[in-house]
Amino acid sequence: MVVCTLGDLLLDVVVKLARPIADGDDTNGETRVGAGGQAANVAAWAAALGGMARFIGKRGADASGELVEADLLRRAVDVFGPPPMGRNGVVVSLVDLDGSRTMVSDRGVAPELAADELREEWFERCDWLHLSGYSLMREPIGSAAERAADLARDAGGRVSVDLSSVNVIRDFGADRLAARFVRIRPDVVFGNEAEHAELSVPSDARVVKRGASGATIDGQDYLPVPGDVVDTTGAGDALAAGYLVGGPELAMEAAARCVAKIGTMP
Repeated sequence: MVVCTLGDLLLDVVVKLARPIADGDDTNGETRVGAGGQAANVAAWAAALGGMARFIGKRGADASGELVEADLLRRAVDVFGPPPMGRNGVVVSLVDLDGSRTMVSDRGVAPELAADELREEWFERCDWLHLSGYSLMREPIGSAAERAADLARDAGGRVSVDLSSVNVIRDFGADRLAARFVRIRPDVVFGNEAEHAELSVPSDARVVKRGASGATIDGQDYLPVPGDVVDTTGAGDALAAGYLVGGPELAMEAAARCVAKIGTMP
């Protein structure tokens, strides 16, 4: 199974708080730093779950860009894209005591990927192309995502999309995004309940992520796999990778593995 992803490769800084933030003073916590971003996370989990994974996107020509590319390569993910340029993006996740998280994102050079920078050979033997909703709602990377969907289908692959964010959908416009989905024709759409309610899109299958209540996959409810919840950051990306590589059961197992530790990567 070859899973290609297109989108962000960011420097992911995760801060797990040991106590509530003390305004104007120090607060103890545990931190993790490494590769992140929705597309990079899905690629890394796909590789960890037994698939072959490729990340496609732009990364910065700076220390952060070098670090995150090396981290993905170390995780057996092939990295494709134009030569590094500019400033790499960074996402900071604050994880509260109950495992819930708040993110602050700076996408850097990632949204600047253009359609004419894609190469057909990056999509050879692609079984799945996974697109981040964040990438569909910016330009020029949104047009690049449409071109990538065509290249993946030409190679015999299917296309999945994660809706990503209610606020981003509202800022971009649900009608504009729906028109883009008609052109992409996703085979599977991932999203939480609020995201699916915000945008009804054509697809053969829907995956509704329900957090602590599990997920609804192809119309069937799945309970979460029992275990500790340390950090929910990246659980949806792990679930998506599991579904693409092995179906609903592997999706739920991957999500449980993700929330049992700090950070988004396997």
